[in-house]
Amino acid sequence: MSDTLNDCFKSPGALLRLDDALDMLAARLFPVVDTEDLPLTKAAGRILAAPVCATVANPRFDNAAMDGFCARAADLNADGPTSLAAVGRIAAGSAAEEPIAQGTAARIFTGAPLPPGADVVAMQEDCTAHPSLDAPQTVTFPAGLSVGNFVRRAGDDFSTGATVLSPGRRLRPQDVAMAAAAGHATVTVFKRLKAGVLSTGDEIVEPGHPLGPAQIYGSNRYGLMAALAALGAEVTDLGHLPDRRDATEAALAAAGRSQDVIVTSGGVSVGGEDHVVDAVRALGEVHVWRMAVKPGKPTTLGTVGRAAFIGLPGYPVSSLATFMMVARPVVLRLSGALAEPLFPGAFPLPAGFSFAKKHRRRQFVRASIDRAGGTPVVRLYPSQEPHVLSSMIASDGLVDLREDCTGVAEGDMVDFIPYSSILPA
Repeated sequence: MSDTLNDCFKSPGALLRLDDALDMLAARLFPVVDTEDLPLTKAAGRILAAPVCATVANPRFDNAAMDGFCARAADLNADGPTSLAAVGRIAAGSAAEEPIAQGTAARIFTGAPLPPGADVVAMQEDCTAHPSLDAPQTVTFPAGLSVGNFVRRAGDDFSTGATVLSPGRRLRPQDVAMAAAAGHATVTVFKRLKAGVLSTGDEIVEPGHPLGPAQIYGSNRYGLMAALAALGAEVTDLGHLPDRRDATEAALAAAGRSQDVIVTSGGVSVGGEDHVVDAVRALGEVHVWRMAVKPGKPTTLGTVGRAAFIGLPGYPVSSLATFMMVARPVVLRLSGALAEPLFPGAFPLPAGFSFAKKHRRRQFVRASIDRAGGTPVVRLYPSQEPHVLSSMIASDGLVDLREDCTGVAEGDMVDFIPYSSILPA
């Protein structure tokens, strides 16, 4: 892993643009975890590591799409009703013993295979059975039926041997269903990425403990652990560190032996009590320090031992937002989720605000979609300060203001990224 990250993130020292970082990620970061076979009952949310190919076609055979009667289309009148002798009954799970004879029809149920020769199905609501539907002797078909009416053709969904699921995708309920339909009881997935999370800062106290006069409750570590778990990682709480170089170095060294990726919050800026970057340099290598994004300028990428290292800012909003934009792509690539887009999907909406952008960095601002006026517009949360964690609760997502944007006027189209497209619920 170290060589991969060494190649990927070496930079000349200038602020790294987010697009440049994502391009390097896509080209040079690959899975670092082994694979395992899991039953379908445990596969949801896991990342597929091997193709799933169909062992059978779907449907396996021509079958009825509705309850009704099947016949030969050649026996039916195009311009008027047709009465045929009713000679059989075919239920789902059973097959006709003989081909359907000329001038006859058979009662058939949804999913039942068509008998040889039958190529049309009429809904029972459109037919008249004599003397009764339960015991028909003759059946009258409506006019205008053609070959294939209410027939599901063999292989219409997929054929035998077709690749129905490609590796690198996170398995959703519909993917699990597809694997089952293709005849697989198990799938090969990547093992969960081992992710360790620690926080730093002498001012931080664990929730539920008494606060001193200059202390606050720490939230970053808990938010980051939840975010990593949402991406499918096996998360280890590495605890909280005081602002001491020796403690930071010892904790990182231990994590570098046991984790695939280490995520930290705080201690990556230039303050006198910020020791994380120096500790990473002492133990491994810093490949990126400082990016051209707001929030998230002091974001650090590197390696410690066998683990990738991601150092995030200490402000609560900065920590979470930077995880979404920078750490998430690293975690996805290392986890094997090569099919997932590194940058979440954005869509354009008119701005219901004006905003002056004062720098050349890419900026992500918290916003919500307002549908009250009929046409959806994006409205900024009143405060964009990095400590206002409530803004992440009250907003729906982030507006992406690229480096060349100098400001937004009301009515301008802006790119909106819903939180739901960044992290699974």
